[in-house]
Amino acid sequence: MEHPPELDLVQVQSAARRLTGVTYLTPLADSSYVDELVGAEILFKLENLQRTGSFKLRGAYNRLAALTPAERDRGVVTASAGNHAQGVSLACRLLHIDALVVMPQHASLTKVEATRSYGAQIELIGATYDDAERGAKAIARDTGRVFIPAFNAPEVIAGQGTIALEMLEQQPDLKMLVVPVGGGGLIAGIALAAKALAGASIRIVGVQAQGCDAALRSWRSGGRVESATVNTMADGIAVKAPGELPLALMRRHVDDMVTVSDREISRAILVFLERAKLVVEGAGAVGLAAILAGRVKPKPGEKVGVVVSGGNLDVSVLSRILQKGLVEEGRQLHLATVIVDAPGHLSRLLAEVAACGANVMRVEHERWNPSLALEEVAVRLVLETRDIDHQGDVVKSLTSHGYVVEEIGSFRTKNFDN
Repeated sequence: MEHPPELDLVQVQSAARRLTGVTYLTPLADSSYVDELVGAEILFKLENLQRTGSFKLRGAYNRLAALTPAERDRGVVTASAGNHAQGVSLACRLLHIDALVVMPQHASLTKVEATRSYGAQIELIGATYDDAERGAKAIARDTGRVFIPAFNAPEVIAGQGTIALEMLEQQPDLKMLVVPVGGGGLIAGIALAAKALAGASIRIVGVQAQGCDAALRSWRSGGRVESATVNTMADGIAVKAPGELPLALMRRHVDDMVTVSDREISRAILVFLERAKLVVEGAGAVGLAAILAGRVKPKPGEKVGVVVSGGNLDVSVLSRILQKGLVEEGRQLHLATVIVDAPGHLSRLLAEVAACGANVMRVEHERWNPSLALEEVAVRLVLETRDIDHQGDVVKSLTSHGYVVEEIGSFRTKNFDN
């Protein structure tokens, strides 16, 4: 499917004028830490600081502003895992349109409550975004509400493309744009606008989660491919298949696509939080994840723009990411050993740990395991360490002092190559 002739740079520029005073001009921020790691100049377009916490307001408002008075009177319905829901809800409040949003039953509670706070009605249908979309379309047929697509509409794509206009105005000599991909609306709009402005001098690279890579496979094959399952923490891009219109634009304008694992996404979220003091959700972190993992390799000194698409991260998810991230980065070591269940033996073990420069965060005893002798007690320790090498030094020292040490859930001794 080729894109219609009216979907061009002019439409994106018209969307930019329509969004004036509605959306923020988000920063294009650098990071010396990332620059030093990759040897290039990486600039992050911080749409996590956009109104509603993601880029979605751009496309939603542009589509809703195009409704006729009669369509506005009928109200709208949409489907979303969360970010598009908030964009539609806020846009409807600004335009005085009644909104009904269908979300998956297991959608982030943070996103559900935020959507409701903007004034939309909420219905929870199905397990995935695609289930919710089918439910929303059925509601549209039954009630007469106008269905507002999350990505498969020219006005939505044009609205998202305004990000490229801003990035190239903020930094005209960008040579690559790295963009998260779910249904494809974001990268379609950005690629259309960037190629119209900069031509072949700029490369467009899409990033998907490995557990939901239908857009990548569709882009490679030329036809829409649907994922049988969706399995990723990046719920904002957890879509079983790209839209037909975004796919046509991707096929025409996108230069490359890659995938990243949830572990790599988690690491990127941790880097954003610790190094840049930014809260970024899984979908928003895939671009940095791809760069850190070496899936996207900028040329030395090259200026690369990375779209950070959203920051609506559930606090409970963030807590799990932080816990796992500390372990993976060698900052936290979980280990177990067995000592004599008598006074002085625990203090001796902890003294050895202290001598290694590790900090004890938690100590647990277990006396009732059948494998233990009557005079033995199992001890589990959670230690704060400097890095992976420091963890190895701790284990080596304890072993040399006669302790049989088991590392629990350690990433230090496992191979996680993809």
